[in-house]
Parts: sequence; structure tokens; C-alpha cells
Amino acid sequence: MIAAALGGELSRSRPVGGGCVHDARQLELSGGTRVFVKSGRGAAAQWLASEAMGLELLAQRIRTPELLGCGELPGGARWLAMEWLEMTPFDKVSWEDLGRQLAALHGVGSDRCGLDHDNFIGGTPQSNGWMDGWTGFFIERRLRPQLELARKNGHAVPERDALRLAESALAGHEPAASLLHGDLWSGNAAGLSDGRAVVFDPAPYHGDAETDLAMLELFAGPLPAAFFRGYGQVDPSRETRRPVYDLYHALNHLNLFGSGYAGMVRRCLLDG
Repeated sequence: MIAAALGGELSRSRPVGGGCVHDARQLELSGGTRVFVKSGRGAAAQWLASEAMGLELLAQRIRTPELLGCGELPGGARWLAMEWLEMTPFDKVSWEDLGRQLAALHGVGSDRCGLDHDNFIGGTPQSNGWMDGWTGFFIERRLRPQLELARKNGHAVPERDALRLAESALAGHEPAASLLHGDLWSGNAAGLSDGRAVVFDPAPYHGDAETDLAMLELFAGPLPAAFFRGYGQVDPSRETRRPVYDLYHALNHLNLFGSGYAGMVRRCLLDG
């Protein structure tokens, strides 16, 4: 059914990595064309629809896998097909290219923070309702929903301390609203054999460009000099805001995966 929707006949299907929630497969079509397909049902189907919208939005400014098609399967499942890419670890060339591409993405501005539709950060709903100022947006659309969800999930997170930390760290910081990838951890970007970089699994909105940089460093450590050759200069004071931006993703991991991420939440609060 999927192969026919993509204009071919199925020659082979095999499971591949890349779908911790979804079923992920490489399909080989008649003629040798290979495509990457994710499918899921229920909440996972909603996530795929959101991912398709995110890819379409970002593809105008940064290299993403080409979206080949999406649709529904019997029983309420949904599928999403993208070009098959042979990804490689980053090297100096692809790091620099990622920097250039991300700078171009962040150059897409908006007079408000948010987006015209909500999406998901991992499996968590992400509210993007427009707001005029970044500090208010980050607290009300990012931190507060995660804190409320953590409380509902039974996690003991000091909400007042987290909110006071955000207010203090972001005081006087009202950056231009840039188009963001939104979930740019190191596992959502890779190099390609032609030296370019590619990003995927976005959760886009308009906000502070520093949040994408912080997320890139969250699990992989400091970004290399090659990245900044492509991206350009950054405000050295961003280091004072990074723990607060990390806190959003630490809380999301706590809510998605459980108490094993409580230590990360505590470190963000202490580092801030």
C-alpha cells in the first residue's frame, strides 16, 4: 500500500533503527529506490503528522530528509516516508556545514514567539501559542507545562525554584525570535557523504536561537570550533542561560522516561 502510494512496487522491506516509538523500515522499491518509512497508531500517528509539518517548514532553510509522502493505513495507523540517507558521524566539514545551515535557519525571524500550530517534543505535547516576549513564552509555554506534568506524574520538582531561576536567568534577555529546530540534540543531526549535514525529527517554533545550541551540547558536550566557523559568533553570556534551557529538556525526559532523569533536573537547577 505504501509502495503504491509512492509510485512503485515493493521489492523488499526490512526493519531498521530510528524508531524507538514507531515501526521503522527501509523499503526498496522496483528500480532500486530505497526509502525510509515510519509508521504508528494512536498517539504515535499524531506525532508523525506533526513531524511531517515540521519537515516541510524547515526544509526551506536547512537540509532535512526529503518528505516523500504520508498517509493513513487501515486501523487508524499513519505512515511517513522520507528519502533514504546514508548518514555518517560528523567531521570538521559537516560540522561547519551544520553551523552555516543552522545560522540560515535562525535567520528566519518573526515578530512573535511561537508557531501557528502546536506540535510535540518527543512524545510530549508542545504548546506554541503566539506570545510577544521570549521570557514570558519560555516560562508559560515551555517550563510551566513540564513542571505541571512532572507534578501529575508524581515527581518532586521544586516548581517555585525552577520558575524563579528562569525569571532571573532570562531577565533583560529579549532576543529576536528565530525559526528553531526545537529538538536539536546530537542524535537528531548527522553528516552525509557529500560533506553536508542533515537534521531530522524537528519540533519547530520561533524563539531564542540559543536554545538550539544548548540542546546540541546537552548530551554531546561543547560544540567544536568548526561548527562556529560556519555559524558565526555567539553571545558569550549564553552560558548563563544554558542551564535554564537544558532544564526544559531535562524535565521532558523526566516526564517521558521516569526518575532516572531526576539527577539531570537537579543539576540544571544547581548550575543555574
